[in-house]
Amino acid sequence: MGEHVLKGREGAVLVLTLNRADKKNALTGAMYDALSAGLAEANADEEIGATLILGQPGIFCAGNDIMDFMAFAMKGGVGEPIINFLKALVANRKPLVAGVDGGAVGIGTTMLLHCDYVVASERAVFATPFVDLALVPEAGSSLILPELMGHRVAFEMLVMGKRFDAARARETGLVNAVVSPDALEQEARAAAAAIAAKPREAVAIARALMKGDPAILLARIDEEARTFAERLRSAEARKAFEAFMSRPKA
Repeated sequence: MGEHVLKGREGAVLVLTLNRADKKNALTGAMYDALSAGLAEANADEEIGATLILGQPGIFCAGNDIMDFMAFAMKGGVGEPIINFLKALVANRKPLVAGVDGGAVGIGTTMLLHCDYVVASERAVFATPFVDLALVPEAGSSLILPELMGHRVAFEMLVMGKRFDAARARETGLVNAVVSPDALEQEARAAAAAIAAKPREAVAIARALMKGDPAILLARIDEEARTFAERLRSAEARKAFEAFMSRPKA
């Protein structure tokens, strides 16, 4: 699967671990491909009852790798590996659990909207700074987040770019549970195992009923991607990215 996305099996749970802590688990095209492959593998394996996504201690995912992202942008699009992953999230048929410790930025937050159960540590922070870069939300977040939180709270996150700490994330329904950093992986693994132990067909049917027609979400993802690509070519985005790239490195 590659050194930056580790794959493991724990009983009936497939575990995908982001393993690029030195770059804050920023996702490259290859990492997107690996995650998509992991979700497809879970769909195809009747022995898998749930999939768990983990980051590293102190960091879940800082969003897109900036160099890969800029390479995609130079070609005038969002990037095929990114779009494939977003659609793999929608096509995923197995319950999806995530354990979030530390920062979850951009896609690091919006991928969680496709999860069925999310555990966060007390030091988790969630941010979607798309508009600050003169871009628009992605991953179907413009549809899912207002349904989850209501328009005004979703506006805080997606347009105002406010950072949500773990307590606010729990309050608004972004995560299910908040635990200490030391307990995070144990709690996430336990949740995934408990889900995987339930009657598979009943879980799949109930989950599908709750999620509704995937075509609606896929249409929104396509619409967001078209608009995102248009924004990437705008003068406003060029100015925002120049300012971002010229910031002093932390």
